[in-house]
Amino acid sequence: MIIAKVIGTMVSTVKNRHLNRYKLLIVQPLTPDEKPDGEAFMALDTVDAGEGDLVLVNDEGSGARLIMDDDNAPVRAVIVGVIDNIDLFDKATDS
Repeated sequence: MIIAKVIGTMVSTVKNRHLNRYKLLIVQPLTPDEKPDGEAFMALDTVDAGEGDLVLVNDEGSGARLIMDDDNAPVRAVIVGVIDNIDLFDKATDS
């Protein structure tokens, strides 16, 4: 699972029929403290996320197909949750 931020949308005039029900979003992977971590990539939206949302992305093909309940979907990454808040605790200062 990857923490990411939705940074844009992708529009396709022709889509594989297995993907017709889903929005295509561009996500930027982030570290837990919300700093960019790697290259942006496309993910299918299964939770009605939108631009600017922090999301949880399953970036593994067979898991993505299980979430979609479609063994033939040509997909690697799906957005599986919208993150409301991230709390980080520093063990050195936490009492």
